[in-house]
Amino acid sequence: MFDKNLRVHVEKRLRPIGVNITRTGLSADHLTALGVVMAVAASVAIANGALRGGLLLLVLTSVPDVLDGAVAKASGTASPRGAFFDSVADRFTDALLLGGVGWYLASEHGGHIAVLPLAVLGFSMLISYERAKAESLGYDARGGLMERAERLLALGFGLLFDSLLIPVLWVMLVLTAITAAQRFVNVWRQASAPLPAAVPASVRWKARRAARTTERVKARRERWATRTRK
Repeated sequence: MFDKNLRVHVEKRLRPIGVNITRTGLSADHLTALGVVMAVAASVAIANGALRGGLLLLVLTSVPDVLDGAVAKASGTASPRGAFFDSVADRFTDALLLGGVGWYLASEHGGHIAVLPLAVLGFSMLISYERAKAESLGYDARGGLMERAERLLALGFGLLFDSLLIPVLWVMLVLTAITAAQRFVNVWRQASAPLPAAVPASVRWKARRAARTTERVKARRERWATRTRK
């Protein structure tokens, strides 16, 4: 929901901050890399049971992730390479955080409950893949109940109130699965829309003939102008 409805407004408000950060010499790639480092620290803290510390590091992870786009636009360095780096870093960060949660649950509760955050991770990766594949085909797959911003907020809530961590993960799993289904249906409908009617061959032939005639007329005029100058 955030990505489709609020991202544009948030980016406008962050633009002045991006300009100020650019003046310090930091680039968007630096911020993206810093977010990954914070995610590594957060996952280690969570895996070892320091959930409040993990929450603090999760917040610190989110700050560079929010600002790197603003810095790239303010500095004029937005590029496909940076977008690729940012996207891969987001997926890697998700794996680290939910992997840390799985490690913690395996240590504290045992049994199969450690699979729960891995299931959330699986549907999260499916959501990201649906968007990437849809955009490569020219369709829009944004939106849904549980995008990345909502997942991070929900995870932060579970880390803050550790007694609710497992119920929060179940809610995340259900909503993430629903989001994956929403995106699938959305793209399916776009791809099923009727294609524009094909242009008849006679119309295409007339258009090409008119273009050739125009080119010949221009060439004659240019030759005539050249002779006149001589």
